Amino acid sequence: MKILLLGRGGQVGWELQRSLSVLGEVVGLDSEMARNPAGLCGNFTDLDGLARTVREVQPDVIVNAAAHTAVDKAEAEPALARTINALAPGVLAAEARALGAWLVHYSTDYVFDGSGQKPWRETDATGPLSVYGQTKLEGEQAVASTPKHLILRTSWVYGTRGGNFAKTMLRLASEREGLTVIDDQFGAPTSAELLADVTAHAIIALKTRPELAGLYHCAAAGDTSWHGYARFVLLQAHALGYPLKASADTIAAVSTASYPTPAKRPLNSRLDTHKLQDAFGLDFPPWQQGVARMLTEITGKQ
Repeated sequence: MKILLLGRGGQVGWELQRSLSVLGEVVGLDSEMARNPAGLCGNFTDLDGLARTVREVQPDVIVNAAAHTAVDKAEAEPALARTINALAPGVLAAEARALGAWLVHYSTDYVFDGSGQKPWRETDATGPLSVYGQTKLEGEQAVASTPKHLILRTSWVYGTRGGNFAKTMLRLASEREGLTVIDDQFGAPTSAELLADVTAHAIIALKTRPELAGLYHCAAAGDTSWHGYARFVLLQAHALGYPLKASADTIAAVSTASYPTPAKRPLNSRLDTHKLQDAFGLDFPPWQQGVARMLTEITGKQ
């Protein structure tokens, strides 16, 4: 099996290089041409180069882990966000359809309006609040135009590699005696490692059960607020002996309204993952498990 991996340098892409390596030959591409094999394009603003690359590689599976994820910045550059999040996936879908290849794509809870408290199901009506959410929804629709597709919607993604919320909390807590964190947005911190492992498992299943193609929600079990997430991070770091000035008890809770941003965030990012678990025989771990493992790794403590 030949797999074309796009977005190799991101948090999810980095983990996918590991999880996909046991399935066959992986051609991993970065957005910067200089980091890729000669003549191959992973730049999502170069739509012609992207199409030409798929034709040259001739993959059995295309895995797209690339996206414009700067949520606030997207409000100021909607054309760029749309090119990367919607038009480029549309090119991949057309090329995958022509090749008869599978296309795996990642989306986001931001396609919903964040209302209510119930976990969102795949059949619920969408209603994005931001340019990011709208362009990711358009990307989903483009990918769904090819029959052999797998779309995984996820939320609150973090990875050991690169920046993330937990690392930011550790840095700030080592500098300050108190922190302020939003407490009215809810979701499940989901590791890039989990997404990568689910992807590899699903690709294997799809080869023999193509009827499983479609849209699924993929997130760790349980939910918390950003405030609850921050408390957990500092409690774990303290238990690991990590030096901090702030503690879990010195994190003040504030509302989203008190912290305005260019892009509106959904308050309810909970995702119902039963469809994915039932279809592929999976059982997702609680979000605390992955975060605790990441903290052990990044703090260098055992």
